Amino acid sequence: MIQKLVNILLVEDDEVDVMNVKRAFTKNNIKNELFVAGNGVEALEMLRANIVPLPRIIILDINMPKMNGIEFLKVLREDENLKNISVFVMTTSNEDSDKINAYNLNVAGYILKPLSFEKFLTSVATLKNFWSLCEM
Repeated sequence: MIQKLVNILLVEDDEVDVMNVKRAFTKNNIKNELFVAGNGVEALEMLRANIVPLPRIIILDINMPKMNGIEFLKVLREDENLKNISVFVMTTSNEDSDKINAYNLNVAGYILKPLSFEKFLTSVATLKNFWSLCEM
């Protein structure tokens, strides 16, 4: 059986975090195509203009300029063409209000960015298990 890899959109404004996600993908042998948007406004423009193939999964930061992750989620969930995309929040925000707001907007998971790269690898491996199921 040939597996079709799902596209993933990373919405992240920190270049170091983008680089870490890419490194973690490589270390975890993740072959999914990863597209990157620097904030929520850019991500919506990319999605609505079909600049990227419609992703099955979005990895989303909360603390970003122009449009933060919660604002992005609200707009995403109101858009008929985008509302069913699975979203994982990966952020440094440990605020209860961010967690509650994210889960109220139907995120598939809320992951705190680990301080060490090794723990970051483990977090990305957990995500890989989820989207491997999506690919089937």
